[in-house]
Amino acid sequence: MTDNLLEIKNLDVVYRSQKNVFGGESLVYAVNNVSLDIKKGEILAIAGESGCGKSTLAKTVMKLVTPERGEILFEGNNISNLSDFYKKVQIIFQNPYSSLNPKMKIGEILKEPLEINTKLKKDEIQTIVEDKIQKVGLDKNVLNLYPHEFSGGQRQRIAIARSLILSPEFIIADEPVSALDVSIQAQIINLLKQLKEDFNLTFLFISHDLSVIKYISDRIAVMYLGEIVEIGLTEEIFSNPKHPYTKALLSAVPELNPADEKERIHLTGELPSPENIPQGCKFHTRCPYVMDVCKTTHPENIKFSDNHSCKCFLYDNCVV
Repeated sequence: MTDNLLEIKNLDVVYRSQKNVFGGESLVYAVNNVSLDIKKGEILAIAGESGCGKSTLAKTVMKLVTPERGEILFEGNNISNLSDFYKKVQIIFQNPYSSLNPKMKIGEILKEPLEINTKLKKDEIQTIVEDKIQKVGLDKNVLNLYPHEFSGGQRQRIAIARSLILSPEFIIADEPVSALDVSIQAQIINLLKQLKEDFNLTFLFISHDLSVIKYISDRIAVMYLGEIVEIGLTEEIFSNPKHPYTKALLSAVPELNPADEKERIHLTGELPSPENIPQGCKFHTRCPYVMDVCKTTHPENIKFSDNHSCKCFLYDNCVV
């Protein structure tokens, strides 16, 4: 019996749009052959630049985007066959200003999922709503107010309460603090960590901020142009990164102590368009260690430990 809560197998997501008046089609390869396992009770973070496919992956797991091929299993079952999927899986969106209905009071927003998905009585629903809003650090008096009456941090707390309302097992947090002030970010991250312990939750945490990821995650998957190029325990990734792209990302993380500052790795070239994915290794157009084989052949996964692997020809050829 596996301890994986979620399994993603060979997932491809392609966006199609009309290219011209003659019917030509434009293809954007957003997610490319991604396979990923998320264990029960862990926080797996997806890291990468904007446009690398992180949010598309999250939306596909939430059944908001239909994949081109591949499958997603939750507790061993294909998510397309699960009628109670949204009772078990919820999402916290990036922008708390647009993720809450401005015409509904907070109490109505939180009650709605329970009214639709359960047969609980009104007083039982009210008890759950009051409990969840207090769990995220807000007073139950806020239930009679509208979203515009709150700050960004308070709205995100409300969005988190909504994600908890059906007592899910798995939560996707898609850049949940990137729209917030730095001082508020720390409060929300600490809240998520506490809720994980209180409700025995599993998280898929998506962010481009490696400082946040280092603090909250158990494992990190590094994504580049729709592909997972390195994955490992958070400690391993930060102490011993293998892929040149991972090294470049980590070199840009600021250190509080100037003595700990690392030499910044400046990548050459532009980030390729998802409409025109490079052949071979997708990173070869920007990699400082590029070899001829990188331009023609796609690298296979190389394992460094049971939990740490990356896709790179450097290790095949013992260059580093």
